Amino acid sequence: MWKTVFLWILAIILTVASAYYQRLTGPTYPIEESKTLGTTSFTYKLERSHSTSSDYLVTIPTNNPTLEGILSWKRFKTNDDWNVVKMEYVAGNLTGVLPKQPSAGKLEYRVRLTYNNKELALNNGESIVIRFKGDVPAWILIPHIITIFLAMLFSLRTGFEAFRKNSRLKNKTAVTFVTLVIGGLIFGPLTQLYAFGALWTGFPFGYDLTDNKTLIAFVFWLFALIAVIREKKERLFVGIAAVVTLVIFLIPHSLLGSELDYNKHDRENNRIENIETK
Repeated sequence: MWKTVFLWILAIILTVASAYYQRLTGPTYPIEESKTLGTTSFTYKLERSHSTSSDYLVTIPTNNPTLEGILSWKRFKTNDDWNVVKMEYVAGNLTGVLPKQPSAGKLEYRVRLTYNNKELALNNGESIVIRFKGDVPAWILIPHIITIFLAMLFSLRTGFEAFRKNSRLKNKTAVTFVTLVIGGLIFGPLTQLYAFGALWTGFPFGYDLTDNKTLIAFVFWLFALIAVIREKKERLFVGIAAVVTLVIFLIPHSLLGSELDYNKHDRENNRIENIETK
């Protein structure tokens, strides 16, 4: 009994740790730092993901009204000129606005601060890329999050079970497979549809790594389920599926995710405008 309890606790710890690592290293995790410019110290947080329903307000908290800032931005992966905007000091915050974009649209932006003839480029002067996404209803997002992490939890627990003598793999493998399908192949595409306007952008339609990770995990657990049902090398297949799933969950979230092609988007808009003017 104690071994079973220990394995569940270990599976829970690894699931939480992998989820935290995945989000922390992902391209949508905010950039947050504390800096000092002259005699002014401040802590800022710059987002890399925002809703399509509103503009994003770049905010630098400061009690120094003489601190000045320049916000530069342009659409990601375009030949657009940089838009240069002087930030405004309002109620203890130095602010600048990034205009909202269509779903999966990205902007790259930079913030440079000036105080007493001294300059500071935030994020070491490197551009920050922010992606805009549609709002996902709670009835889709919450089940997606719960079931996808339950799938990871059961994957780990089932993998541990594969190395135990007289283990029972059939039920645990089935639960892992079902939660993966529900979380990754049902609620996952629905989340993607609301957020970025497409149900599936992985293989064979695109290179979305999140979709492709889900597909790979599904294939390995499908083979594991078949092996368990046939009772042929089930420990081997379950063990491999569990390891592959763990590796997949350690890949940063939203890496190579949906991205609007602005050049294609502009051509389509121009085509529609030309049709409407005829």
